[in-house]
Amino acid sequence: VQLVESGGGLVQAGGSLRLSCAASGSGFSMWPMAWYRQAPGEQRELVAGITSGESTNVADSVKGRFTISRDNAKNTVYLQMSSLKPEDTAVYYCNTVIYGYTYWGQGTQVTVSS
Repeated sequence: VQLVESGGGLVQAGGSLRLSCAASGSGFSMWPMAWYRQAPGEQRELVAGITSGESTNVADSVKGRFTISRDNAKNTVYLQMSSLKPEDTAVYYCNTVIYGYTYWGQGTQVTVSS
């Protein structure tokens, strides 16, 4: 299983970005997927998750601003981020857990300027 994130970058406060995570390996449609983030000096935190049945949950800090979705035909999970704030600045990681094994992508940097 390999996870490759893309779509990060520098954006002004109030702007939007869409992150993508492309997964390799068979069975993607059955995997729960999640986005985490880690700011400098902070612990990694869960941002949003989506199940194989496409039920979603998002952290309170991003509720109403971030949306997670998946495209099983493309083996890709997305994180649509809107109304970005400087405190959203972090490295964003894609994650899945399959049969007890945890997989991470390499991360993509999101920087929000004020």
